[in-house]
Amino acid sequence: MKKSIFMTTLLMLAIHATALTPWKKGAFETGQYRNLFAEMGYRQADIDAKLKEVFNDVFRGPNKVYFEVGDTLGYVSDIKNHDARTEGMSYGMMIAVQFGEKDIFDRLWRWSKHYMQHQDGKRKGYFAWSCKVDGTRNAQGAASDGELYFITALLFASNRWGNHTGINYKAEAQHILDCIQPHDNIYLIDPETKLITFTPDGFGQRFTDPSYHIPAFYEVWARWADDGRSTLWQTCADKSREFLHKCINEKTGLNPDMCNYDGTTLEFPQRPGAPQQPHRRNGSANFRYDSWRVPMNITLDYEWSCADGAWQRQYGETVQNFFYSQGVNTFVDQYRVDGTLPEDDEILQAGGFRKLRHSIGLVATTAAASMLCSHDKSREFVDALWNAKHVPFDDGYFDAYYDGLLRLFAFMHLSGNYRIITSE
Repeated sequence: MKKSIFMTTLLMLAIHATALTPWKKGAFETGQYRNLFAEMGYRQADIDAKLKEVFNDVFRGPNKVYFEVGDTLGYVSDIKNHDARTEGMSYGMMIAVQFGEKDIFDRLWRWSKHYMQHQDGKRKGYFAWSCKVDGTRNAQGAASDGELYFITALLFASNRWGNHTGINYKAEAQHILDCIQPHDNIYLIDPETKLITFTPDGFGQRFTDPSYHIPAFYEVWARWADDGRSTLWQTCADKSREFLHKCINEKTGLNPDMCNYDGTTLEFPQRPGAPQQPHRRNGSANFRYDSWRVPMNITLDYEWSCADGAWQRQYGETVQNFFYSQGVNTFVDQYRVDGTLPEDDEILQAGGFRKLRHSIGLVATTAAASMLCSHDKSREFVDALWNAKHVPFDDGYFDAYYDGLLRLFAFMHLSGNYRIITSE
């Protein structure tokens, strides 16, 4: 018995002494996916069980955010805000197609199409970004990341299940792709810069959100959309990678929540006729909730494409070095991009709370970035995610939705289960 424990200890020490080495080719080329948990010595049976547990937390457990309606519909709810958002609906569809959960996917798509998608008018094909859980729209306008995920998830569904099982997934994706082309001064992709807009109408078209930039999704469109725009989508992928270089702080690896297309700080203009106010720092220039997704999005582009590999590997170690300097188990979830803490009035509230926290959503995305890194610090980020409990904070705040979804995505990345779904 003692010999067995001794040998197991030696094996774990040997595994941890082995340097982590990021792969140098992406899955578009190799068709292979890295299981970093296994490389670090976690047992495959435990990895599979953990992934199933985290999936069930989101879709089936007591704190689930997925709910079925009747025989054919379902929605994902941002519980703390009492609504359903295109963000969560499209995330749910992407997760469902990755796990082969066709019923969940179809329910979410039918709900999105029925309640959220505009069927006529100048917003035809776009989705109202927020609805009450009974389907009543809280807003008519779209948030551009929803369309990004809807299109990609539908193309994967087409590749996985075909288009003759009740929903023509490819036709639905192509319809959205047609509708997002510039018309009536509405566009998802800025025609000049080829970068995704913050919102595809009016004021929101003047700037972008770094967390909306997932270049590998455009490569999926270029390969499987069959919409005659493959050159455009490849250009969008290239421009998106170039943009990320500009908007990310070179010393900290942090990015703003929103910014101009050239990566500079966004300054909201004063309202015409309103009394002029002294300049005050705007929290949109800070690293906060949306920003958490950037490490994970860059990781996904690296895993699938590796088209910007050298810069992305450097980025991964830079951003992890910053959070490591703040304490792997103590870093907070909002910073200025230079790494200093925001003032109280810059902190973005969530669920009625305005407070800096060590949020599991950011724990998840910083751990996912370990796929980019070769330094030993990465192991600590991965172990921290594995051991983190998704439970309410002492003051009662709990985010089953955003924290839960990002946690699930990170486990998919680190176990090699966030994949390009090719045509059968």
